[in-house]
Amino acid sequence: MTTSTNNMQASQKVIDDLRRVSTATLHTALFKRGLRNTYIQGVSLINNQNLKMVGQAFTLRYIPAREDVDTVAAFKSPEHPQRLAVETVPEGMVLVSDCRQDATAASAGSILLTRLEVRKCAGFVSDAGIRDFNDASKMNMPIFCAKPSAPTNLTKHHAVDIQVPIGCGGVMVNPGDVLVGDGDGIIVIPLEIAPEISEEALAMELFEDFVLNKVRAGSKVIGLYPPNAETLEEYNNQKA
Repeated sequence: MTTSTNNMQASQKVIDDLRRVSTATLHTALFKRGLRNTYIQGVSLINNQNLKMVGQAFTLRYIPAREDVDTVAAFKSPEHPQRLAVETVPEGMVLVSDCRQDATAASAGSILLTRLEVRKCAGFVSDAGIRDFNDASKMNMPIFCAKPSAPTNLTKHHAVDIQVPIGCGGVMVNPGDVLVGDGDGIIVIPLEIAPEISEEALAMELFEDFVLNKVRAGSKVIGLYPPNAETLEEYNNQKA
């Protein structure tokens, strides 16, 4: 079991800039660079309020459970990877669980999720279900999962590693990768290019705000989005 944390940190400017852009824009920015598989499939924001999630990944990997190993007594061990992850994820990071896209059992419940919220975790992501769904949906920490699921994780998920590369919702997530989540889902940004992507996406958002205002005023989309030379000139003049 690996417990070391990634030494590379995203700057506060990158985090702040990413809070201002949508996952849709980020996906387009990454797609332009040839990165196609960056959207975590099968999960959604469960919170009642509209929350934005931005933070670096702290990963937790599960393998299929087995009855002789995964008993309730397993939780008594202070080294149990799930419990250890909850107590060691640094403030401002997102705990990401790889449950092999099996939502027939939960990967956490209200007690562990509340502990993460108290420890100022930036969010919780799992491609499995969660228990105590109604209580979790009222929390202030962003929570993304596949669906409600009453069965305990021990019935299907055996926690084995923290801070190792994982797959979540069919996407590679490395420790330290930057996750951005909103109502459309979650985008995973490789840490090494996060500064460039945040800058590019922010510029895209500003242009799209301009486009939306034009559309609301009655402009046609053709020649506006994508822009022709005349539209670009108008935008640049307005921006200046």
